[in-house]
Amino acid sequence: MKTLIYIGNKSGVSKHANMSSIDILGRLLEESGYKIYYASSKKNIVLRLLHMLWVCFKYSNRADYVLIDTYSTLNFYYAYFVSQMCRLLHLKYIPILHGGKLPNRLQQSPKLSKAIFNHAYKNVSPSKYIKSKFEAFGYKNLICIPNSIELGNYKFKKREFDEANLLWVRSFSEIYNPFLAIKVLKALKDESINAKLCMVGPDSDGSLQKAKNYANELQVEVIFTGKLDKKEWINLSENYNIFINTTHVDNMPVSIIESWALGLPVVSTNVGGIPFFVKHNENGILVEPNMESAFVDAIKKLISSKNYGNKIAEEARRCAENLDWNVVKNYWIKVLN
Repeated sequence: MKTLIYIGNKSGVSKHANMSSIDILGRLLEESGYKIYYASSKKNIVLRLLHMLWVCFKYSNRADYVLIDTYSTLNFYYAYFVSQMCRLLHLKYIPILHGGKLPNRLQQSPKLSKAIFNHAYKNVSPSKYIKSKFEAFGYKNLICIPNSIELGNYKFKKREFDEANLLWVRSFSEIYNPFLAIKVLKALKDESINAKLCMVGPDSDGSLQKAKNYANELQVEVIFTGKLDKKEWINLSENYNIFINTTHVDNMPVSIIESWALGLPVVSTNVGGIPFFVKHNENGILVEPNMESAFVDAIKKLISSKNYGNKIAEEARRCAENLDWNVVKNYWIKVLN
């Protein structure tokens, strides 16, 4: 049995955040036969870093690899110190490259970036977008292993498109631009289009209350559910026929893959890594960021042509099947074995 150390945000379920990568991928790897030691669940940033370093030291004689969830903000510094500890202990470490803003960090912190990524056993990118950005900075030790879902948890449903029932699923954060979804609903209503909007997700930076206030200001009724677990929002999705992704910054959001699996055609901004896996008019519809008129035009096209929406949804489901964990885990096994 291979033994791994997994470094990331192991804080568990929180009302302010969706489940983190370490919780999802870690469980799937354990179920695939790997023994994993985790760090860290500590809240204090200094204690968290010390715990991460301690776990690497404690299990250095047992671990075959160290996985490090790597983001662009505070976590970047955790990744730096842990990677340097791994170098001292002669541990093979694998940064997992998350977040649409991570390429900015390569420019902001070139020396720290080189210290982390040039000495990694492999740098794993969930998207071709991040991989291409790293390659543009001269990094070579890269492999793309996409985000995945457990397809059996998602039942494909053929939708009717006689009205616009919009579903938005994300953390309420400025970078995900939840206010645009409300603007889109208002614009549809102004054109006398039968539409409704449900927004699912935890509050990340105070944007949830701002979104509620904005909906009241525009005098449109929006359903705000707060955070739902996976099963709850999948059940909720039965009542909706279009998924909208309004973000300013993105990489390869799992919520889009989940929508594909459920049969919800996706209308998304064409930012970051989105165009690398959502193909316009094939498995989704791409529009310019922060333009409610572009969203409205795409939604009107979906509800004016039943065949168009179903064609996109069926192709999207085929794409989701290629991102099932039973497929993706083989990429991980190849790297870790």
